[in-house]
Order: sequence, then structure tokens, then C-alpha cells
Amino acid sequence: MTPFTQEILHQPEGKTLEFKQDLSSPKPFLKTLVAFANSSGGRIVLGVTNDRQIIGVKNPLDEEERICNLISDSIAPRLVPNIEMTTLQGKTVLVIEVFLSGTRPHYLKSEGMENGVYVRLGSTNRQADIQLISELQRGISGISFDALPMPHLTKENLDLEQIQMDFGDKFRNGSSLQSLKLLIPEQGKLVPTQGAMLLYGRNRRFHFDDAWIQCGRFMGNNKDNIFDHIDIDISLPKAVDEIMLFLKKHAMRGADFSDIRRKDLWSIPIDILREVVINALVHTDYSQKGSPIRIAFFDDRIEVDSPGLLLPGMTVEDMKQGISKIRNPVIARVFKELDLIEQWGSGIPGIFRRISEQNLPLATIEEIGLRVRFTVYLKPIPPLTEQQSRTLASSPVTTEVTTEVTTEVTTEVGRLLNVMDKELLRQEIQKLLGLRNAEHVRKAYLQPAIALGLIELTIPDKPKSRLQKYRLTEKGLRYLSDTASQK
Repeated sequence: MTPFTQEILHQPEGKTLEFKQDLSSPKPFLKTLVAFANSSGGRIVLGVTNDRQIIGVKNPLDEEERICNLISDSIAPRLVPNIEMTTLQGKTVLVIEVFLSGTRPHYLKSEGMENGVYVRLGSTNRQADIQLISELQRGISGISFDALPMPHLTKENLDLEQIQMDFGDKFRNGSSLQSLKLLIPEQGKLVPTQGAMLLYGRNRRFHFDDAWIQCGRFMGNNKDNIFDHIDIDISLPKAVDEIMLFLKKHAMRGADFSDIRRKDLWSIPIDILREVVINALVHTDYSQKGSPIRIAFFDDRIEVDSPGLLLPGMTVEDMKQGISKIRNPVIARVFKELDLIEQWGSGIPGIFRRISEQNLPLATIEEIGLRVRFTVYLKPIPPLTEQQSRTLASSPVTTEVTTEVTTEVTTEVGRLLNVMDKELLRQEIQKLLGLRNAEHVRKAYLQPAIALGLIELTIPDKPKSRLQKYRLTEKGLRYLSDTASQK
């Protein structure tokens, strides 16, 4: 049994720890034991109040026997915890410890397998649905969801052209696809695995309705006002670049000319976010129903939500230390072959190392609902001092800055800037440009110009207001002035 020390009393309740005053209500106690056994193990300390007052347990030997009888009568399959009596401040408390069980899922007999399976989520117990119960059962059997066969499908249901583009000719034939577990033998024929269909299926959404990625850019630090969004439904390896393109679209880019070659400087940590995105795509529980992977870009942070709790036996601290369990070995193998994953278990520690090196606020990993959320916080942009503002306003545009902006300005953005002689409604801009499609104007003209800082909203707090107008920024005015002087 893990040694019990006084310091544990100062730890918060969480995934592997709970305090209870007594067993006047045994059902919550039993739910917690079931949840511990199904998740990552844990300890219940009996005889301690929520505010950490030690009141002890009267007749500890009798209480120990009662606990053993309760567990035997109420929990299936059979669960045998370790129970230890220890003395704190002259009072006896009971420490009940269970480990991650090899016979999970455990459940309350009174509720049955369908309703009585619980898992640990933070400091609470969550009833498991049928998909999560199946995940627990597969974990015991050593079978992953993405390695299961799809016997009603054939090799032709895979996008073989995309596979060849990704891997070249060596992975075109059936034996090579088998080595990647994209095809496996089933009933005398080769059929795709679920991982193959998730990666390269021609009709992925028909078979996995929630296997897509939703990206959104929100104005401010909450979800009240969404500025832009995109739904990504392509092969998972290609999805990495599509997600990064969306994030870059809404980031600001500068340039460092101090070296021989120009170096792009982004307002968001591109390398870190790429690792977080890949981690989400590889470790998502694709058996979960009801929601896709979600990526939310706020002013102060970027949240990456992926369906599925941490695998049994895993905690957030384990992840940070590089302990890794692969939920989707088929998907992970393909990502490894494509050099999207460098080394098993190195991703999360590497992310936190880079965050420290770049002096970013500490990222967080949380289990929320039946999802894991990885939040990367962005560097706060300090306001300019009065002297900096005066200097910036009076300084000429340098050749380097002009070159950088010019490389970003598309023909569409250039046309837009040339009609922006005053504050204009979107409808007015559309008319001046001679265009009919409002969505095209937003995506090809307005949004890129805003992302470059060349135009801005007149009502930034209400981006969808019918009174919303657009105007040139100081940067936009300088760009027009500089390009005019070069003609």
C-alpha cells in the first residue's frame, strides 16, 4: 500500500483522492470505489471532514469489517481493497485504497452493468455510458477501437490515391497496408480497420458521424461572439495542416531580419500548437458520440478539446512526465511513419518544455465532461507607452516592414484597400468591388485584411451588428501611402 503521510491531508480532492467524514451514506462511498477501480485507482480517507478536520473513526475494527461486507455485497466483479488504520493527532482514521482493476469495469450490483458503472472525473464520479463501458472492456482485452475490423467494407473504400501520396509506392500494395494495420484479415478477406477509415476512408462521416474537427475564432475571451469558423472533414494527416492554416489565418505575423534569412514571428506559438493538435487527433476516443474535436481561438488562449477521458491508469501528472498510453495504435503508427510524431511519450513533456523556453503562461490539461481539454495561453500584449505611441506614429515605414506586408497582401486585399476611403458597411464595400457573394467578400477580402491589421471593425465588441462598418487602420494607411510612393 502507498505510504500514508500527514501531507496528504493538505492535498485537494481529485482523481485519486477523496475524504469522508463517516459512512452514514454508503452509496457515494461505493460509487467512488467503483470509479477509482475503473479509472486510475485511488484512496478514500475515512474520519476526516471536507475542511480537513480529523474526527477519527469510532470502533475502527468494526468499521473495517462493515466496509468489507459493503463492498462484497454491493460491487461486482469482486473488488478487494487495501484497508489501513493509521493514527493522526491521537485519532484513528481508515485509509481505503483500490488500484486500477484488471477485472474492470466494476459496477454497483443494485444498478446493474448498464447503469452502475462509474469513472472518476476530477473530484467527482461520472456514470459511464455504453461507449465508455465498451472502451473499458476493450482496454482489458488489449483491443483498441481503431484496430477493429469493418467486415462489410473493402480496400476500395479507402482513398488509395491519398495513401500513395502520403507514403509513396512502397505502401500501395495490400501487404504494406496490412503492415500499417490499415487492412486486416477477416473471414477470409482483407478489410479496412476502423482506424483506416478514420484516417483515409472515402466516406468517413457516414461511418463515424463525429469524426471531424470544428475550429472557431472568437472575439474576446469567451464564446459570446464568434468571428470565423470552419469545419474540417478530410483525412487526419491532412487535417493537421488545415487546422494550422486556420490558426495562422487569425494570428499576426511579423518578421525577423536579423539573420541572413527572414524568420517569421507569429503572435501564437505555432510549434507548440501543432504538437497539441497532433496529440488530440491521435488520442481522441473516436468511439464517443455527440461531438467532434473542437479548437477554440480566443484573444488570450487556444483551447483544444478532444472527446474521451484519459485512458485508465493515466493522470494529467503522468502525461506531463512523459508516461504514455496509446489509445489509437493504428492512427499513431501512421502519424509516426509520416514523421508527425517524433518519439513515443515525448510530446507532452516537449510541449511544456517549449512553453517554459518561450516564457508563456503555463498550459493546462483538464478532464471536462467526457473530454480532455488542452489550453495553451498566449502571451499578453502589453499596451504601448505614450512615448512608444508617439515614436511609432512619427516613424517612417521601413523597407523591411513594407516588404513583409506586401508579401502578405493578396490581389483581393489590395483591391479592398484601394476602395476604403472612409468607413464602409459590408454591403457598400461589396458594391464598390462589383461583387455579389457576401460570403466570398468576407473570406477573401475582409477577414484577411483584418488578420493583417490593415482594416478594423468600427464596433469590435459586436462583430455581427447590422451597423458594423470597416475602416483603414494606421497600418493600412501607411501601406497605401508607401505603395503609392513606389509607383
